[in-house]
Amino acid sequence: MDIHDISLPLSNDLPSWPGDPRPRIKRIHNISEGDDSNVTHLSMTAHTGTHIDAPDHFLDSGETLDQIPLGLFIGPAQVVELPSGRDITADMIQEADIPAYTKRILFKTRNSQLWQQGVKEFQKDFMALDEKAAEYLVSRDVEVVGVDYLSVAPFRAPKATHQILLEGKVLIIEGLDLSGIESGQYTLYCLPLNIPEAEGAPARVLLGR
Repeated sequence: MDIHDISLPLSNDLPSWPGDPRPRIKRIHNISEGDDSNVTHLSMTAHTGTHIDAPDHFLDSGETLDQIPLGLFIGPAQVVELPSGRDITADMIQEADIPAYTKRILFKTRNSQLWQQGVKEFQKDFMALDEKAAEYLVSRDVEVVGVDYLSVAPFRAPKATHQILLEGKVLIIEGLDLSGIESGQYTLYCLPLNIPEAEGAPARVLLGR
């Protein structure tokens, strides 16, 4: 099996949502300076880089990440490449001819070129799901949706798409790098950090085929 790591590498210059602090990664102990070991200190939000949104992120008293069965994040997944546009729409998804049984969908868009090009500043015009697309995914009984930028919802309207998906029991993976991935079916392995009562968490995400 070929394994593809579609997680974003954590670094101090990784883009963050405006208003959120960027990650801070610093070596605080060094063997070369006389310390017994090398130790790195991390400071970041739960929504840094590749991460999971649990219902509690946008729903008052929604489920936190530790209440979500890990099995939802492991299993068959369909990578769907969409044409460029302002938003991912319901019509685009319908025209993509996704197999009816698909429970996990990862959308590859023009966003992945940003990771490939090493763009460090946050881009507000990223491609994301509009409300109708979110409603369509809920109607299809999709369980997991993944996107290749830092939000599943457009920057101009971040709330509605999140709420529709999370109220519809669709879990969200954000910040995927799909630049080197072709469309088709894979096995998804997504393991968020074990942070009790958190509304989200960074994750290492792999695709196998």
